[in-house]
Amino acid sequence: MPVVQRLGRRLIGHSTRHAGRRTSAGKPSIGAERWVPWVREADVLLVNGGDPLFLCHWMRRSGLADLLPSLNETVRAGLSAGSMVLTPCIGEHFVRWKPPSGDDSTLGVVDFSIFPHLDHERLPENTMAKAERWAAGIPNQAYAIDDETAIKVIDGQVEVVSEGHWKLFTP
Repeated sequence: MPVVQRLGRRLIGHSTRHAGRRTSAGKPSIGAERWVPWVREADVLLVNGGDPLFLCHWMRRSGLADLLPSLNETVRAGLSAGSMVLTPCIGEHFVRWKPPSGDDSTLGVVDFSIFPHLDHERLPENTMAKAERWAAGIPNQAYAIDDETAIKVIDGQVEVVSEGHWKLFTP
């Protein structure tokens, strides 16, 4: 079973006061007075996939991005674009929607970028060769990771947890 699936099952199965509660902080129809307390009380903030720049735009616009630095005790987990949005930039390869800023910058919670779904059967364009070309345009360290790889960061220490394949690129 892939690392991410096991992580997801552990998070979903974890018994907490807010287990199973989902909210979309990026939705403008949900006021901050409602979702901010939920986020502050959560043990885990799971950011799911989609378009990374669109996700980043709404995380900023909603105020969630500004809230992240204050969540010192909260585990932050990202899946696919949810991981990418926590990096400094995503690279032109992944730009689908152009934000008002016009660039590929994201939240910079961690100091490396991520090329997800490496060699995935449903994403034939996500090859190691493409990852190498992508990494050549990234100004910081970057990881190409498959769906059986996770990156754990605790107190600035980075650890790759993998039963699959991955590669670290340095600028």
